[in-house]
Amino acid sequence: MVRSSGFSSERPDSGAAAPTRVYLDYAGFSPVDPRVVAVMRPFFEGGVGNPSASHSLGLEARASLDGARAKLARLVGATPSGVIFTSGATEANNLAIKGLMARGNGRHVVTSAVEHISIMNACRDLEKHGVGVTYVPVSPEGHVDADDVARAVRPDTALVSVMAGNGEIGTLQPLREIGRITRSRGIPFHVDAVNAVGRISLTVDECGIDLLTLSSNDLYGPPGAGALWIRPDVKLAPMVLGGGQERGYRSGTENLPAVVGMGVAAELARAERPTEATRLTALRDRLLTEILERVPGARITGALGAARLPHHASVVVPGVKADGVLLELDLRGVAASSGSACNALTGEPSHVLRAIGCDRDAAEGSLCFTLGRWTTALEIDYVVDVIPSVVDRLRRLAS
Repeated sequence: MVRSSGFSSERPDSGAAAPTRVYLDYAGFSPVDPRVVAVMRPFFEGGVGNPSASHSLGLEARASLDGARAKLARLVGATPSGVIFTSGATEANNLAIKGLMARGNGRHVVTSAVEHISIMNACRDLEKHGVGVTYVPVSPEGHVDADDVARAVRPDTALVSVMAGNGEIGTLQPLREIGRITRSRGIPFHVDAVNAVGRISLTVDECGIDLLTLSSNDLYGPPGAGALWIRPDVKLAPMVLGGGQERGYRSGTENLPAVVGMGVAAELARAERPTEATRLTALRDRLLTEILERVPGARITGALGAARLPHHASVVVPGVKADGVLLELDLRGVAASSGSACNALTGEPSHVLRAIGCDRDAAEGSLCFTLGRWTTALEIDYVVDVIPSVVDRLRRLAS
């Protein structure tokens, strides 16, 4: 449960007391926008049918479902018929990768070394079944070189999958350049766009994208809903079999309230993205600048400026453990996360931090702050005042 002093559509940036709770973990969970909840509510309260039913309530439900499909499509400049609703981004990523490879059009996948774990694990599972996977390395800032992607392509390559923006270090990838390569070679291009859509301008045709993963909650919609957009000439094998809903790609009665909420969230994101991105970029830059100035030895992980997600700030703080910093911040009313994301079984640092060259000590001091629709300048001021004392105290205890 997210504790807070109360999220609202208002953003008071001055004249208020110090915040009682600061939430800077929007990449982990985004509060659902009250405007979304208001539209969803009637779908929980009765008078709504199954979208597959032929009676009038079913037809109304189908119209609501298709309306949400159209709203998501508008957000990314896509055709509505290509939007397939899923239970979330993880399912969508698995459907894109494993569904395409199950068609048997090739035995090789190209992806990057910094993809979301749902991509990485789907690819590792394919490797167990004889599919070759090339994990393209990245720069110290986390960038994928499009030329490296081109060199990794083989005659039997069936798919290239590269995320739009990294949720751990904030780096944006050169989708247009990669899309030109895949388009010229006739290879489907999948993009996990969860962290980026609604925050940067991204359309499927401009980037040459054939499969695009979306998440409801990252748009301030309800959790438990996502979508995969599929270009009409790309065919997948379904991962969930049943009654044939969602063009047969994802059987099961659609989660209509969540899907409707996701559609509303997409419309709000499309309308508000330009001003919101500018606002969040300014807050993000202030947060990063102040941390670097006030915390000795701190350094940014990931890219800088326009090559970074506008809401994302991540740093490495030497001489402390991230878990200790996060606990101290939580006691002071600040919710953030660690970029290390250690595997509970292996205790190893995150594959993303390893890929950009962080050693174990650096990874253990990795912090990630993700801002959102209700983040205020007052909250950022509070965080940059609190962090130096927290780090100093923990360093003294460790010495």
